[in-house]
Amino acid sequence: MSVRSRITILIGGKSGRDHPSLGVIAALRVHEAPMKITPQPRFRSAAVVTLGVLFLAACSGGKEQGVAPGAGGPPPAPAVTVMTVASGSVSMVTELPGRTTPYLIAELRPQVTGILTQRAFDEGSEVKAGQVLYRIDDAPYQAAHDSAKAALTRAEANAQVARIKAERHAGLVKIDAVSKQANDDAQAALKQAQAEVAAAKAALDKARIDLDYTRLKSPIAGRIGRSAVTPGALVTANQAQALATVQQLDPIYVDLTQSSADMLRLRAEIAAGRLQAGAKGEVPVRLILEDGSEYPVEGRLALSEVTVDAGTGSVTLRARFANADGVLLPGMYVRARLPQGTRSEAILVPHKALSRDPLGNALVMVVNAESKVEARPVQVAQSLGSDWVVTGGLTAGERIIVEGLQKVRPGTPVQAQEAGAGAPPATAPKAS
Repeated sequence: MSVRSRITILIGGKSGRDHPSLGVIAALRVHEAPMKITPQPRFRSAAVVTLGVLFLAACSGGKEQGVAPGAGGPPPAPAVTVMTVASGSVSMVTELPGRTTPYLIAELRPQVTGILTQRAFDEGSEVKAGQVLYRIDDAPYQAAHDSAKAALTRAEANAQVARIKAERHAGLVKIDAVSKQANDDAQAALKQAQAEVAAAKAALDKARIDLDYTRLKSPIAGRIGRSAVTPGALVTANQAQALATVQQLDPIYVDLTQSSADMLRLRAEIAAGRLQAGAKGEVPVRLILEDGSEYPVEGRLALSEVTVDAGTGSVTLRARFANADGVLLPGMYVRARLPQGTRSEAILVPHKALSRDPLGNALVMVVNAESKVEARPVQVAQSLGSDWVVTGGLTAGERIIVEGLQKVRPGTPVQAQEAGAGAPPATAPKAS
């Protein structure tokens, strides 16, 4: 009796086109079934056995290819740039918002009523103190002046007559040539005439002042703005609308605001010794203009209000700056930097090295002695230029990551390279 064998090959995979690395599963199953007992040539049995051996060898080779070792193993540690921090004394600077205001300002209003006959200036030009800017029709005021002058002359003449009469009666009464009543009347008439002279002089002075008011003069030197009226307009004494405004811009004031809370915190830190106040005297002030540029001239703090604004909770500070070139104009928004003392044992950390957690707390990534990353909360006092002033959470000598933060997480091993150092030499590939 002979056995007929059949080989069934089962190949497992995604498809017949799969790469050998996907794995080939081959199974050789020999099915035995009773067959009719017939004589078979021996070469057929040998061929079947040979074919099975070949399939098994092919399956074994596919497995070896599929389990080839992975390329490179675990990824290398990411390279980051670190900076070793150092502590020291830092001059603290407070930046306050403010607006420029004129050093002197004068609004021109007429003090007499009349028709405007002349505007004697160019709008936007520089004017001098005492310069005539407007002229009002002076005809009625000139007439009033002349009338007051004539009234004074008449009063002085009457006073002369009264004085002569009083002197004569004073001599006659001594010899009883006139009665005492007549002498008293003469003396009273003299005093009345003298009073009339004084009143006439006052009226003349008033007429002279009104006549002079017909020429509106600049009370200060400075730059004059646009004119609100033109020649031919009727203006009235002490009207609400100003004819023009003159402003002195050299020097110029900058009004700053500081919150009372910041002022209290500053005093508390000085009292605790964390800040050392500078010497008393003039406080220097630097200005940052609206375009971000720095005003080249240093100013001085002129005054500090002693009252807190109830509406804003802030205190007003005023600084004075030279403005010979006229760069600063009234109403400009500026930022002023004022020194607030010196903080010892402070650490400067670049802006790019500090991040914030979801709660807004400041964090830096520190590389520890094991070359692993730590997330370190820190306390920040303020921004100073391109750095943060860190007052807690870091110690001198620690290394913080300044570049490559996006490649690391806490606990990640890293290859740290000091900022400013050259790139590490490339490793030569091993010969295969």
